[in-house]
Amino acid sequence: MNISILVFGSDHFLTELPDQIYEKTTFNLEANANLNQAVSLIQATPPDIVLIQASLDGSMELCSWLKEQTKLSLVHCILLEDRVELIALKQQGNWEWDQQMNVSALQQGADAYIWQKPEQKDASHPLLLAQIGVGVRKVQKYRDLIRTNDLLSAIALADSLTELNNRRALEWDLPRQISKARNNDTPFSLIILDVDYFKRVNDTYGHLVGDRLLQLLCTRIRHNLRFQDTPFRYGGEEFVVLLSNTAFQEAMVVANRLNRIVGEQPFAINNTLAIDVTISLGMACLKPEDDMKGVSLLDRADKYLLKAKSSGRHRVISYEHHRALISS
Repeated sequence: MNISILVFGSDHFLTELPDQIYEKTTFNLEANANLNQAVSLIQATPPDIVLIQASLDGSMELCSWLKEQTKLSLVHCILLEDRVELIALKQQGNWEWDQQMNVSALQQGADAYIWQKPEQKDASHPLLLAQIGVGVRKVQKYRDLIRTNDLLSAIALADSLTELNNRRALEWDLPRQISKARNNDTPFSLIILDVDYFKRVNDTYGHLVGDRLLQLLCTRIRHNLRFQDTPFRYGGEEFVVLLSNTAFQEAMVVANRLNRIVGEQPFAINNTLAIDVTISLGMACLKPEDDMKGVSLLDRADKYLLKAKSSGRHRVISYEHHRALISS
């Protein structure tokens, strides 16, 4: 596991750090003694651990700033006290004052407060290395948590049967793609498709055959989409395909291709059974008056899908086709 450490300290301060930090290949060390530059580095690439020289101007400000940043609050901040006048006071053995200094440092944002002894260079090294170990454990737990959350999110947004994104994923992605299309002033379209007479397949061959047919159908559809097209299982035998940066004519090309590739060849369920199926499709393009969540856009495409099914199935209906049917 690679651990990044940012050192906010002088060149002399760097020479006082334990050799083990430099020797371990898992530690990626970077130093900067300028407060503004250190902040910029942290914002650009957040480190896992920050070592701060207390005598450097801006040291306490950096501790406090780190803990005020929600996204940076997990950075393990270690403050090393090297101010000679304070070390001299500590050596007088005033336990209450020593405790107050620790409390103050922790309240201002430090996760650990370590005293350095100039006359004993290596005296604070075991404690510093132990605190770096604490930071490493925090990083490991955080990364494990992120991996777990990513896995759970992937499971929650995936349809287990078809391996497509599910309806929940669509409800998250559709508003995002609509917002992107409007911000970039690019066209956006979507397709809703439904397997014709799918109930007959389940009634005739059973649900296991029906499930296998849906898997084969999704594989064929997925392999005939463009890289910017995103398919979802909307529910049952109904699917939605989001077509980013796609206007009417190009969307019709995609929809007609899907209609053709599904119906032109039977689906081989096993060595003895192949099933012919067709699909019906409704296609709609984003309009200025459509809501940001995509409810009206989906509803419009769904109405065209119903029209496709009621007018014979195995076809694509869109606004232009629907208008032509009405006028005739």
